[in-house]
Amino acid sequence: MERRIRDLIRDNGGEIVGIGDIRGHEPAGYGTLSRSISFGIRLSDAIMEGIRLGPTPEYFHHYRTVNRLIDEISLKITILLQRQGYQALPVAASQSINHREGDPYQGLFSHRMAATLGGLGWIGKNNSLIHPTFGPRLRLGTVLTDAPLVAAKPVTESQCQNCSLCVDACPALALSGADWQAGGPGDLLVDARACSEHMKHHYQHIGRGAVCGICLAVCPFGRT
Repeated sequence: MERRIRDLIRDNGGEIVGIGDIRGHEPAGYGTLSRSISFGIRLSDAIMEGIRLGPTPEYFHHYRTVNRLIDEISLKITILLQRQGYQALPVAASQSINHREGDPYQGLFSHRMAATLGGLGWIGKNNSLIHPTFGPRLRLGTVLTDAPLVAAKPVTESQCQNCSLCVDACPALALSGADWQAGGPGDLLVDARACSEHMKHHYQHIGRGAVCGICLAVCPFGRT
């Protein structure tokens, strides 16, 4: 089953795949789902290099196109698992559940947590997954399941060390510069509201919505 899942992801454009044990982290109402299937779509290096000084219309479109691909792959994984008699829950590529108490920028399940539990990398000072080869130049997808897949060894330590390029480059001053601690709250790394408000007020001209990406583009991991 794991090989079929990995082949499906790679055949549809995925670059990395990791299986994580999410027991103790299950979203409310889904306690029977003990595994996460995390995968990443590599972003265009040409587009990423173009946003080092600011967001571009090309990145805006690319971001949304990759999100659609992630959701399609997640659905295909879900169909495959259900046909084999397992439960599967595809997590939206980009979705905030605003009616929940607490963090209004939080989704159903953290793609970044799934990726670290699946051994794919650590969380950088930019609050994004940092893969050893591709750095943060990835968009992540996640499917939760009760299939008895073999989980990888989680990544629990940051490799950012003294680097602060993303912190210095953030135009919203939203990054604290703190090192990631496995299991710790994300708001220690980033002020999500400051990031969101800056994009809303400064980048609406590039499309109906807002994305930035500067903190991803300057990261030395994944640079070509």
